[in-house]
Amino acid sequence: MEDYRRVADELAAGIAAGRLRPGDRLPPQRAFARERGIAASTASRVYRELGRRGLVVGEVGRGTFVRAAERPAVPALAEPGDARVDLELSYPTVPEQTALLATGMERLLRPDVLGAALGPTGVAGTPAARESAAELLAAPGWRPDPSAVLFAGNGRQAIAGAVAALVPPGGRLAVEALTYPVVKGIAARLGVTLVPVASDENGLSPEALADAHRAAPLGAVYVQPTLHNPYGTTMPRARRAELAAALERLGLHAIEDRVWAFLVEDGPAPLASFAARRTVVVDSLSKRLAPGLSVGFAVPPSALAGRVAAALRSGAWAPAGFALAAASGWIADGTVASVTRAKRADAASRTRMAADRLPGAATAGQPCYFCWWELPSPWRADTFVAAAARHGIAVTPAAAFAAGTAAAPRAVRVGLASPPLETLGRALGVLAGIAAGSPEDTPVD
Repeated sequence: MEDYRRVADELAAGIAAGRLRPGDRLPPQRAFARERGIAASTASRVYRELGRRGLVVGEVGRGTFVRAAERPAVPALAEPGDARVDLELSYPTVPEQTALLATGMERLLRPDVLGAALGPTGVAGTPAARESAAELLAAPGWRPDPSAVLFAGNGRQAIAGAVAALVPPGGRLAVEALTYPVVKGIAARLGVTLVPVASDENGLSPEALADAHRAAPLGAVYVQPTLHNPYGTTMPRARRAELAAALERLGLHAIEDRVWAFLVEDGPAPLASFAARRTVVVDSLSKRLAPGLSVGFAVPPSALAGRVAAALRSGAWAPAGFALAAASGWIADGTVASVTRAKRADAASRTRMAADRLPGAATAGQPCYFCWWELPSPWRADTFVAAAARHGIAVTPAAAFAAGTAAAPRAVRVGLASPPLETLGRALGVLAGIAAGSPEDTPVD
């Protein structure tokens, strides 16, 4: 009788070499036994051994499948460190989301549903997708008309489509003085000049916006009223009303980025509820649901719908049909709502941890996956980032967010989403220790 361990080793080698890929289904045990000429009991032991090694997973009623590879181990926080603890990017995941998403995939396995999902999809999506998106994007005081919802491949493409629709090449786009770095790249590729506008503790200043528009006409303004990136602040209701009045008075349109707004359950109503005729809302699923499945949303006022749709089409920024079908199902069956609740709780834990371990860090006072940290003297952002990197930790300097030529503040943004909680806590402790010293304490290569 063939030894079950040798058979298991052969299958394991096939998995390691890529001949058996994640998600591949193994034959039923009796069929496998017949193929190998072994007893059914031996085949059962082979499958159990593969499961013990973490190479396959059995699903009741469906069979045994090759498991996705385990993530690489989290690097140690030692000096020097080749691998990084990533506190730059913010792509949150929670343990329960994979099981929740897997359940929703059953619907897509039906041949008729899968066939439709793999067909071409335009920026208007489908009626079902528009209804689902309107339900997802609704916020206190605002609910989009499903017929107004447009789709993109991701949130960045939705922003790019809105900018392209509102600001011609050579035109000017107002932004907060510190803004989402991707907008800087989008503007450069579209030939648009960014105009930094001053903010205060309540967000973008309507008076400063008016001054910038009087100096030279603006095409639009890009703004993040809820959980501003990088500050993590939320614009209060009164400031939103003031900004809406300024938009109307100046004849300007706003691009309202709500990508992080899902974390704030009872926040102020969107800017779009104050300036419905003047605001294009953009959002996406990559943060809210999963980084590997992204759908972008753009909700323009009716007068701008044709321009935004044309910009998305001309940029080849339409969504993938499969992603749109999957997302629509997960919204309708409550999966997205469940993942959102879990991420709010997770973000709250991480925000509290940052507040406890980073002296002087400006945490949002509400769930958030990043925080803004003005560094103590004599640290500069660039020297601190280099010192953190020598400990294997990556953080983002303020200069990455600065629009225009003004000097960036002595600050960094610390992303809280990526590492496990225990690793995050250790990394924050290391950063606090670096900040408590001075640049002279760190050797230079």
